[in-house]
Amino acid sequence: MQTKDSIHAAVEAQRRFFRTGKTLPVEFRLRQLRRLREAVITNKARLAAALCEDLGRCTAEAFLCDIGVVLTEITETMQGLRKWAKPETHFSGIQCFPSIRTKVYKMPYGVSLIISPFNFPVLLTLGVLTASIAGGNTAVLKTSSKTPNCTAVMQKMIAEIWPEKYVAVIGGGHDIADLCLAERFDKIFYTGSPRVGVHVMEAAAKNLTPVALELGGETGNWCIVRKDADLRDAARKIAFIKLCNSGQICININQAAVAEEVAEPFLDALKQEFTRQIGIEPVNNPEYPRLITPQAYRKCAEEAALYRDRIVFGGIGSAEKQKYAPTVIYPVQADEPIVQHELFSPLLPVVPFRDAEIERLMHLIAEREHGLALYLFTKDIAWAERTMASQQYGGGCVNEVCLHLMVKGVPFGGTGHSGMGAYHGEWGFREFTHPSTVLYGSTRFNLPLREHPYTGKGRWKERIIRMLER
Repeated sequence: MQTKDSIHAAVEAQRRFFRTGKTLPVEFRLRQLRRLREAVITNKARLAAALCEDLGRCTAEAFLCDIGVVLTEITETMQGLRKWAKPETHFSGIQCFPSIRTKVYKMPYGVSLIISPFNFPVLLTLGVLTASIAGGNTAVLKTSSKTPNCTAVMQKMIAEIWPEKYVAVIGGGHDIADLCLAERFDKIFYTGSPRVGVHVMEAAAKNLTPVALELGGETGNWCIVRKDADLRDAARKIAFIKLCNSGQICININQAAVAEEVAEPFLDALKQEFTRQIGIEPVNNPEYPRLITPQAYRKCAEEAALYRDRIVFGGIGSAEKQKYAPTVIYPVQADEPIVQHELFSPLLPVVPFRDAEIERLMHLIAEREHGLALYLFTKDIAWAERTMASQQYGGGCVNEVCLHLMVKGVPFGGTGHSGMGAYHGEWGFREFTHPSTVLYGSTRFNLPLREHPYTGKGRWKERIIRMLER
């Protein structure tokens, strides 16, 4: 059991280790990334079994959403790290003559705290750790108490390859997380809810610790299905993401707005897709993940019960199995409570709108808290591009769902209530490093341009300064 003293000792041990400078060489970081990759490969079966025990994930989904993505992230980071970490050389500008050489060093923050959630316990722990290692930091990993089996596997795995003075894994609940937040870290990376994100920022502010937040968004992510969309294609993809992890995904669709002109055929297609993908009894399908806790199940079932008269598909669950069927609720107005908060469940409210009034809908979405994702289904790509270039959201897709998370070389992150900061690949390296600018001065040919006097015999200096700084 972790205590205040043991956590403090772990942080201080990491601080001492970081100050030795051993984490700074790029070759050291690459060796650690190779060790992490080998450890994940060696423990694939144990991680998959733990994901099954904690979340009811089948092996295929465990690899699709957690284990395989981590391996891809580590590989991409290893391939790019030398280039990313190389200091940049810049021309200082004529104003700095004769000191014309400036370098930008990518410096690690130091001791990092990574707080990961339950929904993707492997990816959102080891994936973020990859970025921290690449940046040259040490790391304390605070994993979710809701996924104890995944925590146990990662604790054993990490302990086999590194001492706690470099990487430490800490389990436990909110009380342990608060003990971690009471320590002075050099960088904090939190993934979870906006409510807890506020708490994390408040704790970090006491030490002016830089923070990255990956949040789900207060009012959830919107999906727009316009009347010209390929309805069967949209239904297929929307069904997939609502089934994945039983809807417990930060980039999941919280509510779908569907043009009323095509609402009925879309709903028919969506029902068919749910049935095709998960069967007529999803709660009895071993491939269908469960909700994380009895409390999460109860919350989902109680919210569905409030809209019982408008459930057009699903609405059935098993408290014993902690599984609730994918449930479509229609029609739901945009100002109803169910579309005013993040659901994190397999419930899908469908909001009808007149296609001719699409801009009114987009204005309504823009007025609410920014989502982590935005999804558009339409054949009008020009409209889609204008919309994606003008709305505020974390990331998204046009005629697709969630796959922007898988793209190499691009950032993943939110804005406002869906977070701050970004990571994956080079963006993760940037998140865990500080760019330090250093100008190298010359000891020869120095001119008195910047020195007093500026009047009398020095009047010529101002004329030259004005000319140079146009």
